[in-house]
Amino acid sequence: MPFTAPILPPGEPAAAVTPYGAATPTTPPARRAHRTGVTGVAMANRFRIDRSSAEEEFGLACQRLIPWAGAAEEPPVGAMACFLRPGGDSDPDCHDQDEVMIVLVGTGSVTLDGRLEPPFGAGDIVVLPRNQEHVVHNTGDAELSWVSLYWPLREPATRTDTDTRTDTDTRTDTDADIEAGTGAGTGTETHQQSDRHNHHEQNEEIAA
Repeated sequence: MPFTAPILPPGEPAAAVTPYGAATPTTPPARRAHRTGVTGVAMANRFRIDRSSAEEEFGLACQRLIPWAGAAEEPPVGAMACFLRPGGDSDPDCHDQDEVMIVLVGTGSVTLDGRLEPPFGAGDIVVLPRNQEHVVHNTGDAELSWVSLYWPLREPATRTDTDTRTDTDTRTDTDADIEAGTGAGTGTETHQQSDRHNHHEQNEEIAA
């Protein structure tokens, strides 16, 4: 079927016509700047994975990548570059967060909930489900390195046995005491968070 150029309102610039019936703008729309500096020029945050910037944690060396120092908003995920010495093992770790290992260099394996998984190498992606203890092993002669992504950024609070009571039990401990004139109840709520994914706060304080 032949196609024709659309009739444009007076004063509107002509657009390129395609055989698919859609008009293509002669100039592409300007891209929205992700971040602007003092001069208004768009800039991107850039930093390198660097072994010398890593600190000893969990039986290996870790470089915190996300969040980065000076980030305006807290991201929903965290990331760190990990470096494990030849023949080394990481400390056992278990957390209420999903984790993905993107292997950069070296060969290794992981023990997941007591099961030794098949070996992996550079270019592999290893998924570690939440709430399963894992230990990473460097099975090669060179340093093993990978980027670990985990989410959510902060491990959800863990309710203790003192928080498993029903609403009726809670009322008995609190409201009933108040009605009896003995003051507030003695019910307590305790939350625990893993140290693994809260180190970024310490690093931000150091960077500041």
